[in-house]
Amino acid sequence: MTTETFEFQVEARQLLQLMIHSVYSNKDVFLRELVSNASDALDKLRLEKLRDDSLDADVSDLHIELDIDKEARTLTVRDNGIGMSYDEVGRLIGTIANSGTAAFLEELKEAKDAAGAEGLIGRFGVGFYSGFMAADEVTLVTRRAGEGQGTRWTSRGEATYTLERVDDAPQGTSVTLHLKPADPENQLHDYTSEWTIREIVKRYSDFITWPIRMVPEAKDGEGAPEPETLNSMKALWARSRDEVSDDEYHELYKHISHDWREPLETVRLQAEGTFEYQALLFVPSHAPHDLFTRDFKRGVQLYVKRVFIMDDCEELLPPYLRFVKGVVDAQDLSLNVSREILQQDRHIRMMQRRLTKKVLSTVKEIKAKDADRYATFWREFGTALKEGLVTDSENRDAILAVSSFATTHSDDEPTTLAQYVERMKEGQDDIWFITGESRQSIENSPHMEAFRDKGIEVLLLTDAVDEVWVDAVGEYEGKRLRSVTKGEIDLDGEGGEKAGQEREKQAEEYAGLLGWMREQLDEDIKEVRLSTRLTVSPACVVSDAHDLTPALENMYRAMGQEVPRTKRILELNPGHPLVKGLHEAYGASGDRTELAESAELLHTLAVLAEGGQPKDPARFVKLVADRLERTL
Repeated sequence: MTTETFEFQVEARQLLQLMIHSVYSNKDVFLRELVSNASDALDKLRLEKLRDDSLDADVSDLHIELDIDKEARTLTVRDNGIGMSYDEVGRLIGTIANSGTAAFLEELKEAKDAAGAEGLIGRFGVGFYSGFMAADEVTLVTRRAGEGQGTRWTSRGEATYTLERVDDAPQGTSVTLHLKPADPENQLHDYTSEWTIREIVKRYSDFITWPIRMVPEAKDGEGAPEPETLNSMKALWARSRDEVSDDEYHELYKHISHDWREPLETVRLQAEGTFEYQALLFVPSHAPHDLFTRDFKRGVQLYVKRVFIMDDCEELLPPYLRFVKGVVDAQDLSLNVSREILQQDRHIRMMQRRLTKKVLSTVKEIKAKDADRYATFWREFGTALKEGLVTDSENRDAILAVSSFATTHSDDEPTTLAQYVERMKEGQDDIWFITGESRQSIENSPHMEAFRDKGIEVLLLTDAVDEVWVDAVGEYEGKRLRSVTKGEIDLDGEGGEKAGQEREKQAEEYAGLLGWMREQLDEDIKEVRLSTRLTVSPACVVSDAHDLTPALENMYRAMGQEVPRTKRILELNPGHPLVKGLHEAYGASGDRTELAESAELLHTLAVLAEGGQPKDPARFVKLVADRLERTL
């Protein structure tokens, strides 16, 4: 058969060298990765055969086999699973982590230590290449179930690899490692040692549900030994908590998630009665890099009576808990269940409700008992969890109970809504918030001036989802959630009869200017009024109480939804010298051309102050330049 030679991509070569020489501190894990891949291949074949009984594939004895050849110094990991076609080998293995390699390398450069670098590996599905840590050369032979021809892939982990078609390949995949010499100082053990292989399998892969077999070395005077099964194959979720160590749970998590870090929390659930199921879920300690991308694989593994049914079963947890990994094993579902059936199944909906409540209650326990772990959880997954405030009204109170927010009360300690309410000033009826791109920008917003002067606490919300959930929630414990940038604000209540009379007097005094500015800026604003929220800045723009904010309008447009442009309100600070000067100039007779330009500039400055953009940047620059020129 013709052998073709291909070059690795530049990024792939860089990644291979990193993995071989610097990333993994524990070289033993290459065997865990290869066994995990083999287990996945067996799961996929059993599922494929269940869906298509006409598939020409032997599923009578699915297993993983380890073969040691001490003389040739090779270790082979073999399975009789789904296998790969020639094209699949080229696509999935030849291009090494075909999506995410560049992102991986970038994050690897930013990792501050070896442990941080190692923690990135599993997120990009490059575990197969860990074999090059232990081997000078790797040979993969595979044949996809149902096909007649196999494929051989060979590489020394340098610049190139070869591909050729073979006729005598058995069903499944075998990976043969041509081992490097043992080097204990660099954690490179002798992987032709039976004891070493047994110990690694027991430590990392004991829970694998398929038998991992190895033929022991023959002893003098005895016949050919029978293959031995090295793993117990006991499903951890079916064993009592007393029988399972934390390390075993963590290894299962790493196998399921392809994450190299330990999980933040393990969640167990066993339901008995009319519908029985067991669940073993894990909350990761770090958010995956693609958590907020459309292609993110969400959901947990679904088993029925210990039989693997599908990866990434989305119906078992809501999208805002998509970061949770784990296993759910149901006793009463059909083995032939499909995604379409799952979407309609009442048992699945019941399981989702209970699993959701269990995860949220677990987060609540973490919050109550371990501030540091809760801080980690909220930093990594708080943004995703807040999506549930919009989409899951049934669990909204539970989500709010475990949510925390930045606030003007503290520079670094977040607060809960319950804590905010406890600190509210006497007579304060509303929970105030402001949204924006960063804490710094919204803390310096003109809208915050009166709140800062009066010492009123404001929630500082900087995630895109914050624009949406505050409207969906509306209130908390009878207190309205109100934006400091919307509607009219009177932080003094009525402020007494004297204050009310003073405001009426100012409104009458400025009525002419306000009306005239309203006409001049008619294309951009629907009202000009005096402000009670400004103490330092001359002006700000605000939205009506029930209008969409500019950020929310932009969000909807980014999603392809047509949103009509909303005119906003310009508020003036009557105590500011610039506004006083405008008022005096308006009262004087004469040409108001320059005054109109001043009004336009004032409006644009207010837009800029809240992070917006000038409608006509070139005109704005020209007006500012002209004014500066006159001052020189």
